[in-house]
Amino acid sequence: MLFDLPDPDTLYQALLARDDRFDGQAFVCVASTGIFCRLSCPARNPLRENCTFFGTVAECIAAGYRPCKRCHPLAPAAGADPAITALLAALEADPAHRWSEVDVAARGFDPSTVRRAFKRHYGMTFLEMARQRRLRDSFEVIAAGGPVIAAQHEAGFDSPSAFRAAFARLLGSAPGTFAADASLRASWIATPLGDMIAVASRSHLHLLEFMGRKALPGELRRLHQGTAGGIGLGRFAPHEQAAAELGDFFAGRSARFETPLHQPGSAFAQTVWAALCEIPAGETCSYAELAASIGRPTATRAVARANGANQIALMVPCHRVIGADGALSGYGGGLSRKQRLLEIERAYRPDPARA
Repeated sequence: MLFDLPDPDTLYQALLARDDRFDGQAFVCVASTGIFCRLSCPARNPLRENCTFFGTVAECIAAGYRPCKRCHPLAPAAGADPAITALLAALEADPAHRWSEVDVAARGFDPSTVRRAFKRHYGMTFLEMARQRRLRDSFEVIAAGGPVIAAQHEAGFDSPSAFRAAFARLLGSAPGTFAADASLRASWIATPLGDMIAVASRSHLHLLEFMGRKALPGELRRLHQGTAGGIGLGRFAPHEQAAAELGDFFAGRSARFETPLHQPGSAFAQTVWAALCEIPAGETCSYAELAASIGRPTATRAVARANGANQIALMVPCHRVIGADGALSGYGGGLSRKQRLLEIERAYRPDPARA
């Protein structure tokens, strides 16, 4: 189910509108300059007759075009933004720092512009990301058996109530509600695209989501309330297997995931999730194509809802479903992550010449 590019006129209109929904899916080669760009490139728009559109960077390079130095089509969209690059580096250098918009402005960046850029690429603001990083450290303190007060200090919170509230907003429950002997345990898994939360029993993975997903606190709260003994903190064997397979995926070694999954849902949702797993890495399909593949061509909206209800990110690859026009439609983990996942998976696409 390789996605066919929309017609050139549609893509040219997207270029005029600087539509970033096509980032990573379509590129424009400009004959008058000899360069290729993202459709969201801020450079002056070229004439229609000078434009040729391709779906991959490789095709642009093979046609003899050079990458644009303004929109950096060889880099993920977020990485091409100097504010994002600089602030992420600063966060890594001092993760315990309590960032404010004053700090952002002091580094020469407009806080409102930074807020919009991070929200667009990651689904959260930079300040929210910095707070999440501090809470990750507190999470690890509690998971190791440390007291809540130590976790609070690790996260840099002066107020116990503010710490409990921030923890609950992120993870759905206050820190003291996570039981030590629970049948489900939550663990943090770091990836090159940001941290993920994994919830597993001794035998199956129940949830895998990027931090910052709006639905995550509610998903965790429902798991917490619907499981005898609630959720604890720590790791079981499925956590270790998931972390190893994610490491292989991001390192370019394998796109196979064999961690046993527990994903309750309606028969229809189960069918949709099974169909998602049939989309090979490196390929995409539209919601309509996915509906047709399960024999329900008129159920496009229901398919989209089931896609959005998937709680196992990456392993059940809902990111491989895109808009009918080729645009990167909504993704709970953020459009920049979706774009980067699709770029990573191009390396897993079978080589026709070798086949």
